Amino acid sequence: MRVLDRASGQISELTAEQCGFRYRSSIFKHRDRHVVLAVTFRLRESPVSGPLRYAELARALDVPVGGSAPLADVREAVLALRRGKGMVIDPADPDSVSAGSFFTNPILAPDAFARLQARAGELDPPASPPAFPEPDGRIKTSAAWLIERSGFPRGYGDGRVGISTKHTLALVNRGGASTAELMALAREIAAGVQRRFGVSLAPEPVLVGHDW
Repeated sequence: MRVLDRASGQISELTAEQCGFRYRSSIFKHRDRHVVLAVTFRLRESPVSGPLRYAELARALDVPVGGSAPLADVREAVLALRRGKGMVIDPADPDSVSAGSFFTNPILAPDAFARLQARAGELDPPASPPAFPEPDGRIKTSAAWLIERSGFPRGYGDGRVGISTKHTLALVNRGGASTAELMALAREIAAGVQRRFGVSLAPEPVLVGHDW
């Protein structure tokens, strides 16, 4: 990867290891030091995919998690899944004009998750928040679940920005909206989740020129 260091003005080449790529993370995450100028990919030629770790994709292809499938079939399945969530640009689909998946799934300490469970039990009817144990003992829960149960359903919003009708985490520009309008909606949603469940949501996009 060729990058410009904004502090020194130097252009350098970084390897994948130097970029620190991990799931939804890298040395570029929440930093504005580097400007990416070019990326080179090295691909392995094969008629079949590598191990499919994404359960929803594996189900769509009718293979077990960790299995493989023909590349053409994987491509079509990925596009179909993403299109179903408004995540493939389509002039005929207003939900595709979005900021992507805007909020990350909260990862809570056990005591914080217990408090969330208690608040969820007070809902009418009582509910149980999704729980995905992390290796360090913390528990990941669903931002979409929290948002929907805090009074923000799919399609929420009566202005130029709103929540996608297909994907609760996606905030969409319905036409002519500004970044300030989108941020105002995001903060409204986060504040509602904080009031209802005591859980803080964090944005997934890196914000430039706006404070969270």
